[in-house]
Amino acid sequence: MHKPLLLALCLSLPAAAQNFSGPAPQGPPLTADSLQNPGVPTGTLSDKLSLTSRTYDGMTSNYWIYVPAQYDPKTPAAVMVFNDGGGYIDRKGNHPALNVIDNLIAQHKIPVMIAVFTDPGDISGAPGTPTYKFVDAYSKKWSRTLKDSMRSTEYDTVSDRYARFLRDELLPAVSAKYNLRKDAYSHAITGMSSGGITSLNAAWQLPDEFSRVISWIGSFTAIQWNEDPNVPDGGQDYPEKVLREPHRNIRVWLQDGSNDQENNRYGSWPLANIRMANALKLKSYDFHFSFGLGPHSPVEGAAEFPEEMIWLWRDYDPAHTEQTYAQDPAEATRPPFRVSIANREAH
Repeated sequence: MHKPLLLALCLSLPAAAQNFSGPAPQGPPLTADSLQNPGVPTGTLSDKLSLTSRTYDGMTSNYWIYVPAQYDPKTPAAVMVFNDGGGYIDRKGNHPALNVIDNLIAQHKIPVMIAVFTDPGDISGAPGTPTYKFVDAYSKKWSRTLKDSMRSTEYDTVSDRYARFLRDELLPAVSAKYNLRKDAYSHAITGMSSGGITSLNAAWQLPDEFSRVISWIGSFTAIQWNEDPNVPDGGQDYPEKVLREPHRNIRVWLQDGSNDQENNRYGSWPLANIRMANALKLKSYDFHFSFGLGPHSPVEGAAEFPEEMIWLWRDYDPAHTEQTYAQDPAEATRPPFRVSIANREAH
C-alpha cells in the first residue's frame, strides 16, 4: 500500500526547511534593527484616535499615528499603513515596528515616513445599516463575533471598498494633522493574515494610491468568497486575477511558512501563497517570496521585518514621485516555485 503523501515547497528553501520532522519552530529571534537602540532618535506615537466611517455606514475605526523624530512639517513625508495596527505599536512586543522604523530612518535605509496603525472597525453602534446587516448575517452564518466579522468584511472582501476607506477617510484624517506625500510611489501598506491579503488588495484596486506591499501569512483563501453577490471574486481567485488582469505598477513582498494551516474550511494558506508568488513571477512583478517553517503567526515576518522594509523602500528617491518597478534580473532567470512530494508520516 502506498504511504500517504503531502505537497511541500522545496525550491529556494534552506536545507533545514526541507526537513518536516519534529514540531514547528518557535521562530527566529529579533535582530538589533528590531530593538530600541541607544542613541537612535525616537518619534512620537499618538493617543488612540477614532473616526466614524461613511464608507462602512457608521463603523467606528480606531487608529494611531507615529511621527518619527526626523519629520519636518515643511517637507511632505512618505506614508505606511499597518492593518491590525494595534498589534505593532508595543516596542517590547513580538513585532515592534516602531523600533524598526526608528532604526532604519536613522540609517537612511528607508525614507522619513508617517506610520498609520489602524485597527479593524466596530459596526455595533450602527444597527440597521446595510453594513451592519451584512456583517451580522455573516457572523451568524459562520459563528463568528460581530467584531471579527467586521474585520473579515473589511479585509477579506475582494473589492475597492477598504482601499477607498483608506484613501477617502483615514489618510485625509492623518493629512489634516501632518504633511503627507500624495504619490503612490511614497505610499506603502502591510498586514498579516486577512490584513495581508487586504494590503495586496488595496494596492491592486488602487495602484495610484499604494505601490509598496508587505503581506505576512496572507489569507489568499476563500473566506469572503461569494458572500456578496456583487463581488464574485474571493481571495482564492487572486493568483488568477494577477495572471489575467492588466499589470499594476506595484512592488510586493510575500511571507509564509510550511506550518501555516490556520483553517481548512477556506483552503491552504501555504499553497495559496505559493500560487500567488508564481503568479507574480510569471507576470514579471517586482516581488520577493520568503517561505520558512513558521505557523500562522507573526514570528517569521517580524524577524525579517527590517530586511523587508529595506527591500521594499530600496532605491527610493524623495525627488521623484514615480518609478516603474521591474522584476530583479536575478529573479527573472530563476524557475517558478515548485513542489515535491514528502512523506506525511515524517511530518
